[in-house]
Amino acid sequence: MHVQQLISHYGYVGVFSILLMENIGIPFPAETTLTISGFEWMRGVFALIPLLLSAALGNIVGSTIGYGIGYFLGRPVIVRFGRYVGITSERLDAADKKFAKYRGTVVLFGKFIAGIRVLIPYLAGINRMPFVLFSIYNAVSALVWAGFFIVVGRYVEVAWAHYHKVMHQYLLPTIIVAIVVIGIVAAVKIRNRKRIKGASES
Repeated sequence: MHVQQLISHYGYVGVFSILLMENIGIPFPAETTLTISGFEWMRGVFALIPLLLSAALGNIVGSTIGYGIGYFLGRPVIVRFGRYVGITSERLDAADKKFAKYRGTVVLFGKFIAGIRVLIPYLAGINRMPFVLFSIYNAVSALVWAGFFIVVGRYVEVAWAHYHKVMHQYLLPTIIVAIVVIGIVAAVKIRNRKRIKGASES
């Protein structure tokens, strides 16, 4: 089922579930989900606050699960089973270097980096980042990240609606003018060919 169909069918629960699953490593298009949700908000299907909360909570719950897996089960288990959802040892190593250097900053801003976002909770757990600190950074980050893409979706929908209206308004006249111009050009060329042919025969 397409993301838009999932969102349309399951509403806030669908948004929550997609964001949760994406954040524990199951490949769902999070930014696309949020952008489409912004479309639906613009159309009156969703209200902003419940939409923002369902998206942020889905991400927060998924991140908390990832943190718990990293904290209690550790790196070997993540590497062993994470490969089934694209979490490889190489990706974990690359992200771990960034996390070791920046920690809180990575948790706060890392959601905007698609390749790192899913790994951050696991790394926070593996590196024993204090849970309260992780939770605060994670919650703030989830709200800002989700809100940003929802608003982007809203304004993309506004721009598309305007473009669509303009296109429909001017498309038919443009086609008619183009056909007339092409017809005139073709008629002139045919007339010139006949004139040249007649002159050569005479």
